[in-house]
Amino acid sequence: MNQTEISHCILENLNTAVLLFDDCLRLQSINPAGEILFEISARHLLGQSIEQLWPDAVDFVSALQDAHRDGRPFNEREAPLRLFNGKTTTVNITVTPALECRQAGELLLEILPMEHQLRIAREESLQDQYQTSKALVRGLAHEIKNPLGGLRGAAQLLEQELGDAALREYTQVIIAEADRLQQLVDRMLSPHTLPRKRQINLHEILERVRLLVQAEVAATITIERDYDPSIPDIHADPDQLVQALLNIVRNATQSLHEAGQITLSTRTQRKFTIGQRVHKLVARIDVSDNGPGIAADMIHSIFYPMVTGRANGTGLGLPIAQSLVKQHGGLIECTSRPGATTFSIILPLESEV
Repeated sequence: MNQTEISHCILENLNTAVLLFDDCLRLQSINPAGEILFEISARHLLGQSIEQLWPDAVDFVSALQDAHRDGRPFNEREAPLRLFNGKTTTVNITVTPALECRQAGELLLEILPMEHQLRIAREESLQDQYQTSKALVRGLAHEIKNPLGGLRGAAQLLEQELGDAALREYTQVIIAEADRLQQLVDRMLSPHTLPRKRQINLHEILERVRLLVQAEVAATITIERDYDPSIPDIHADPDQLVQALLNIVRNATQSLHEAGQITLSTRTQRKFTIGQRVHKLVARIDVSDNGPGIAADMIHSIFYPMVTGRANGTGLGLPIAQSLVKQHGGLIECTSRPGATTFSIILPLESEV
């Protein structure tokens, strides 16, 4: 591999968006990280001027023009940048006049989204929550399951000794509650069942979940779809993915209080890091609702077991969903503000060896 090929390989695999503008400040080159930032291919970006790329960022465009004219580099930290696709992101920017490039006047931009660094921190926190949840769930299950069987058995024996039907009603309550707790323990242990994977279509899974939930909720709750039909089939356990999605979508319906909208959307993302592994391509399933949002003091702990904002909630739905997705090499993330809560399920699309 010669020096040019090495340089090209490094540029293609950077997480930093690298943009090169010519002496007329038109985009001449952009790496894959830049395409991910703009959410559009290089073919649609090349040749555009800085004014076209950032039509609303007057001060930023002016600073770029000054750097180009004066030949002086500059840096901006945690700068809000409105992209030409309408989205706003917070970035660190380094602008350097490319004095030794092919022609005079070229300008090099390095843009690193702050969301990338924040997401890594969030993922580390989620991993800690997952490991804590796993240990806690196993411990609770063993602590509860053993005396539970004895409690139920004792209630059955007591019932046989009681002649008064009214008293037997009390033993029936004990037995029924013991059975309910047994089901709860089984739910706590269920994520540890090994997945039975096969090639499946994600949208068939989503449609199954949508129909199930739509039949359960009031007509005033609508479930919209925004699917990317180009997403390839994925190697996964359909039942486990259905369960994970059901837990999340049902949570969304319960937060709406009988009225509102849920949106199921799918997209692909390139070069997404989960744990210590960089995946070339992942599928992202977003479950969004326009409910009141998650309280700020709960948002960082919602994947711990027994954490719930509902009086009748068990606090197990989200930890179980996270555990099921983890068994597929994926991850669930959450962002929330009043009127906009989104749970994102990230699943690798690489074929297993």
